[in-house]
Amino acid sequence: MTAPLPARAQARGERRHVTSLRAGLRPWRRRALAASSWSRVRGSYLACQNIKDLEVFARMQEVKVDPDKPLEGVRLLALQSRKTLLVPTPRLRTGLFNKITPPPGATKDILRKCATSQGVRSFSTPVGLDARVQVDLVVVGSVAVSEKGWRIGKGEGYADLEYAMMVSMGAVSPETPVVTIVHDCQVVDIPEALLEDHDLTVDYILTPTRVIATGCERPKPAGIIWSKISCEMMEKIPVLRSLRSREKQAGKDVSLQDEPRDLDASRLQTAPLRALRGPQALPLATQREDVPADTVYVGNLPRDARVSELKTALRAHGAAPLRLSWQGPQRRAFLHYPDAASAQQAVSCLQDLRLGANTLRVALARQQRPSDLVDTHPGEPHPNHRPAVADL
Repeated sequence: MTAPLPARAQARGERRHVTSLRAGLRPWRRRALAASSWSRVRGSYLACQNIKDLEVFARMQEVKVDPDKPLEGVRLLALQSRKTLLVPTPRLRTGLFNKITPPPGATKDILRKCATSQGVRSFSTPVGLDARVQVDLVVVGSVAVSEKGWRIGKGEGYADLEYAMMVSMGAVSPETPVVTIVHDCQVVDIPEALLEDHDLTVDYILTPTRVIATGCERPKPAGIIWSKISCEMMEKIPVLRSLRSREKQAGKDVSLQDEPRDLDASRLQTAPLRALRGPQALPLATQREDVPADTVYVGNLPRDARVSELKTALRAHGAAPLRLSWQGPQRRAFLHYPDAASAQQAVSCLQDLRLGANTLRVALARQQRPSDLVDTHPGEPHPNHRPAVADL
């Protein structure tokens, strides 16, 4: 009998196993891409036609379909069946989804055009968060899917996030069926070790030759998992910021993946920032190693910028520091955080930070050239300056 492995060794083995499984996804993605050119012509049309055999499609009225090319046939069938068709906006940059509204008396040719990516742009109206939308059926694309209903996407997570956002706004429920349409070669065995709690599962798989009811019992995402959302993603997706504000007001934990966690969020947003001015009391640092790891450099400030403007911008990004060293004449400032981890998180949140027409340069102070750290104006504080009285 083999002796059981120690817990740590077993964990290392599981991590290596998952890593190798993720590497094994590459052939699936290549196979999916190789199949896509054929499936766009004939295979995807046949697979999409199979949705007519699903009772859930016949009795559902409001259908959300991803904008993928292989799903064009489903979008056309939804329009021809006079169903309400919702399509997510590309990368969610301008909202969650749009409603496709064909012109009155639209012919089959016009409906076919409405189902294309160009038609989605030309014949759609945005659906706001306040709209009372109840999605009856969700159709997504996949790179690989198993007969158990476990799905692998392109790796960007938009389908998973779209579903989670619909849950947050009350547009879907755990009973809302999810369908994916793929080529036959994309139906493979997927190890459960690859799945995470935010991954979307599917109830039906349609291929050119098969209709598979997965009977999947794994729970679907119950909403947005904010701890998996980065500050960068928040900046790119405005509707995500709106949903976060709503959930924060409802008392939910909306801490982001790379947001400082050791400081009280409300205090960061409301506490006055301490702008340090006055004669410096410590020698200047001339090497990057002399600069504390908890300090962030902000450069390229507008010549007429005011410290109050920078404070406002920092609070808006949820990255207000404990103290702020202002060096306006040199068009820079230094932000002091509780520790190195908080400083690194602030750098992530403050990418693309702007004041006026200037995009500011934000990085850890240690990563700057020594010439950027040395004061040439006596009487201005250096980033490693720690005066006894900070609030002047």
